[in-house]
Amino acid sequence: MKLFITRLKAAFGNPKTMEKQHVDNYTEDIIKSIDNDPFAVSEQNVMYAGTNELGGYYYFLTVIVGAFKIKTVKGAQLKIIYNNEELVLESDMVELESDSSNVSNRYITKIDFILNESDLPKLDKSLVKNLILTSQKCKIVFSKIEVVEEIQP
Repeated sequence: MKLFITRLKAAFGNPKTMEKQHVDNYTEDIIKSIDNDPFAVSEQNVMYAGTNELGGYYYFLTVIVGAFKIKTVKGAQLKIIYNNEELVLESDMVELESDSSNVSNRYITKIDFILNESDLPKLDKSLVKNLILTSQKCKIVFSKIEVVEEIQP
């Protein structure tokens, strides 16, 4: 749990390096507006993710908050590793660009991936081991978030 919190702090920017009077309403508002829960974490990023159906088409919606920054017209690919198998998803748009936040060197990136209905069960959080996001020259390995509930005495 401590490692998760450390990674979460790194993704949002270490508060010790920010000015005490700095208020980041922009980033805070975006995080509050994310419909999905944190799904995976890397060294400097948190991925919020969930599925959605729109007009018979299925999508894996992701929002990456952290050091990941992208501006491309070549799209992105997400490899999901589960039960010693892989599922490779392509972004629904090829033009992608991160939004900068008010926190120094932190970005918010929304990427939707095309999904087949038959692949929905493969995205069960209990089955997923790792996710690998690839775009141009960037590759980020995410680990699923393990939340252990503490038992109160």
